[in-house]
Amino acid sequence: MKCLLLIYQGDTPTPADPEAWGKLSQDEQNAVYAAYGEINNNPNITPGVGMAQPETATTVRVDNGATLTTDGPFAELKEAIGGFFVLEADDLDGAIEIAAKVPAASMGGAIEIRPVVEY
Repeated sequence: MKCLLLIYQGDTPTPADPEAWGKLSQDEQNAVYAAYGEINNNPNITPGVGMAQPETATTVRVDNGATLTTDGPFAELKEAIGGFFVLEADDLDGAIEIAAKVPAASMGGAIEIRPVVEY
């Protein structure tokens, strides 16, 4: 089963937010780095990328042939996607096992597992 794991950071501290990140102990920071290192070294995972904060987004729509842009995300979100990766798992239980290892899952965020539709 190929699936996309969407990482909702929530209020999870990340290195991108030095103030929040600095509140973690060195051991906690090292644990986050180690967890992502393990995930990224899994041969069944295609690492994705982290994304900037939602307020940096530009949303594009086309209406009657005119391209319209809006500053910010498509929808107002309390928890925005902070990153993603693609996983090749045997089944949903295997995907859940990997998702539970993503630091955001235990630090205030959530991981959404979405099966990939292959045509």
